[in-house]
Amino acid sequence: MEQGLQDSGWRGSQEGWLQAAYEALLDSGVEAVKIMPLAKKLRLSRTSFYWFFDDREQLLAALITLWRDKNTGNLVRQSEAYAESIAEAMLNVFDCWLDTAQFDSKFEFAIRSWAIQSPDILAEVNAADQVRIEALARMFVRFGFEDASADVRARTLYLTQIGYISMQTAEDVETRLRTDSGLCRNLHGQGAAAAGARPVLRASWRRAFGLTRSPAGGSDRQAGIRSTPRAISFQISNGFWRMGWDSNPRYGLPHAGFQDRFLKPLGHPSLTLRQI
Repeated sequence: MEQGLQDSGWRGSQEGWLQAAYEALLDSGVEAVKIMPLAKKLRLSRTSFYWFFDDREQLLAALITLWRDKNTGNLVRQSEAYAESIAEAMLNVFDCWLDTAQFDSKFEFAIRSWAIQSPDILAEVNAADQVRIEALARMFVRFGFEDASADVRARTLYLTQIGYISMQTAEDVETRLRTDSGLCRNLHGQGAAAAGARPVLRASWRRAFGLTRSPAGGSDRQAGIRSTPRAISFQISNGFWRMGWDSNPRYGLPHAGFQDRFLKPLGHPSLTLRQI
C-alpha cells in the first residue's frame, strides 16, 4: 500500500506537508493531523514525511509556529502601523478581522479548540493573548491614554474579536461595519470619523466590498489606488465607512451598483469623490 502511494520518488516538500496538516486541523481538529492520512491525501509515501519532520510532534509544533507568526505577528504589526489618530490606529487593527492573509480566524478557532484538550497548547494561547493585549494597550498609550485606561480598551477591543471567533459569528459587511464603527466610537469617544484625516483604501476593505482588479493586475500603486487622482478613495463619514470612485476601468463594480448595494443600506445615498 505504501509503495502505491509513492509518486515517482517525489517526497513532496515541508511546505506541502505543513499545508496538508493545516487543512486537516481546520477541517477535523488535531486528531486528524496524523502522518498516514496526510500521506494519502498528498499521494506520498509515509516515509517521505521523515525527510522534513522528525515525528508528528514536530509537525504539530510547526503548526503552532505558523499560527503564532501569522496571527500574533500580524496583529502586533498592525497595532504598531503608522496612524495619525487612535481611530486610524484602530482601523489598522480592524484590517486583521477582514483580511485572512493577516489574521486567520478559522486557524485561530482551530488552535483554541485544540487548547481545550491540551494544557501545553492552552499555555501557548494564553501567552499569545497576553502579547496581543499588551500590543494593543501600547497602541492606546501612544495616543495619550493612561496605562490603566489603555489596558481596559485593549482588552475590550481584543476580547470582542475573540468572542466573534469563539462563537463563530457570521455577519454581513454592513453589519460588521456598523459594529466596528460603534466599537471605535465607544473606545475613544469620537467615532470612526476621526480617522478621516488620512483616508486610505486598504486591500482588505477592497476585498470586503467586492472590488477586484482587472486582468491587467499589478500592485495597488500600479492599479492607481494612490497615484491616480479621483480613482478610488476611502472615507469615513458620520461614523460609517464608505468608499467612492469614478469610472476607473481597472475595477469592475459599477458606480450605481456600489451605491445601491452598500451606501443606501447604510443610509448614505451618495458617493464622495476626493483627490488621493
